[in-house]
Amino acid sequence: MNSLNVLTALPVVVPLIAAGAALTLARHPRAQAAIAMTALSGVLATAIVLLIAADSGPLVLNVGGWDATIGISLVVDRLSALMLVVSSVVLLGVLAYSIGQGRADETDTPVSVFYPTYLVLAAGVANAFVSGDLFNIYVGFEILLGASFVLITLGATGERIRAGTIYVVVSLLSSVLFLIAIALIYAATGTLNLAQLSIRLADLDPGTQLILQVMLLLAFGIKAAVFPLSSWLPDSYPTAPAPVTAVFAGLLTKVGVYAIIRTQTLLFPDGRLDDVLLWIALLTMVIGILGAVAQDDLKRLLSFTLVSHIGYMIFGIAVANEIGLAATIFYVAHHITVQTALFLVAGLIEQRGGTTSLDKLGGLAKMAPALAILFFIPAMNLAGIPPLSGFLGKIGLLQAGAQLGTPLAYGVIAAGLITSLLTLYAIVKAWNKAFWQTAPAPLPKTSTPRSTFAPAAAIVAASVGISFLAGPLYSYAERAASDLSARTPYVTSVLGHPDGAASDGGHSGGSSNSNGDSTEADDS
Repeated sequence: MNSLNVLTALPVVVPLIAAGAALTLARHPRAQAAIAMTALSGVLATAIVLLIAADSGPLVLNVGGWDATIGISLVVDRLSALMLVVSSVVLLGVLAYSIGQGRADETDTPVSVFYPTYLVLAAGVANAFVSGDLFNIYVGFEILLGASFVLITLGATGERIRAGTIYVVVSLLSSVLFLIAIALIYAATGTLNLAQLSIRLADLDPGTQLILQVMLLLAFGIKAAVFPLSSWLPDSYPTAPAPVTAVFAGLLTKVGVYAIIRTQTLLFPDGRLDDVLLWIALLTMVIGILGAVAQDDLKRLLSFTLVSHIGYMIFGIAVANEIGLAATIFYVAHHITVQTALFLVAGLIEQRGGTTSLDKLGGLAKMAPALAILFFIPAMNLAGIPPLSGFLGKIGLLQAGAQLGTPLAYGVIAAGLITSLLTLYAIVKAWNKAFWQTAPAPLPKTSTPRSTFAPAAAIVAASVGISFLAGPLYSYAERAASDLSARTPYVTSVLGHPDGAASDGGHSGGSSNSNGDSTEADDS
């Protein structure tokens, strides 16, 4: 198992190296595309290996051979491994879509920038998932910010620059809050290593703990787009090119959700803010879906549903039991693929109909029946129609809330049911206007290129595949939730001993099994 620890760095290192190589081939977009596809295919293969290996215990790599207490640790446990696999599938599919769309060949898009920036974005996502210390998570977020600003403003239209400015200002505010929280945590504990923090934070004054927890939740809440910190998202995402919007919707907010899961379970397991998170979940669900119902543009409608369904994930975190965590992990994996698929299909609709305005579309079910099917499947999945994965994830979350059994939990359950029904209503409204009604004006006589249809269909298939693999996937999520609740496997794998003391004669970069028993040791 020791040799596999090195693989934890590859999802970060490979895209960065590939980005540099692609940048040197600025005048050769086909070569850039080939490099990007090869790199992300390699990352996906590595992520699958890590997924299998992490099921036996977390993998840890201490960068440069430095001990975890003073160096940088990269940690892949069940949760981060699953996130790596799902994100790699989405990144690869969206890249194939962008290549098919010929995004880099458009006159208004800088050819030399797209592929390197996209690879940097992939590296930032992976870095956030595998980081074993708070500052390295911050670095991952900043990599995401830099790359996403470039991608969201591709073409440099006035609308995109305006949206990009809003996105950057909000993201910088989040980053400043995160950096302040990091400084305060280091001043209070003398470390930023997550495993060490799980031990040292418990010794702090409860008031100090609460302040630090609130600071981190504010920073991650902005990035995850929870209410009332979500108003920036519907104004930013719809303006970007279709592949960019898809990867943003699928991944960027989930990185924030991942950070909340990791810090809440590992650093603040006492649950002092669980009721606050339940209220946030309730308001995020309801306000988000009410915004979606009021929209007449497909991309903005999907953006509001994205905000709304973040509420389900916060609900599972707030419940703070293993059932809730398992359902949240499953739902995150489901939502990444489904939301990405819907935004890619929205891009196809824009190609075919020339717009995403529901008031201007119509008759697509007759004109493009394959496109209608491609939209219908993930739309029903998002609404939670059985037996699709959206239904299974929501059932798990509702079960977790019922187990908690508080009046507030039942209130959030009711909000979740209402949100699901309103999601179905919004989706049906969009379907009726875009596919069933007669278009107010003749649509452009164009067709959907196979080069873009096939990658979108592949992501839709991946979202359906989660439903077919729901049993093993949910079981994996339950084991991940068990590890998160126990905390011992993570701490032991990084520090060598559950109390934080490094084990003698052990390998600091070793791994542990799911029971937290050290399998390798190094005194570094």
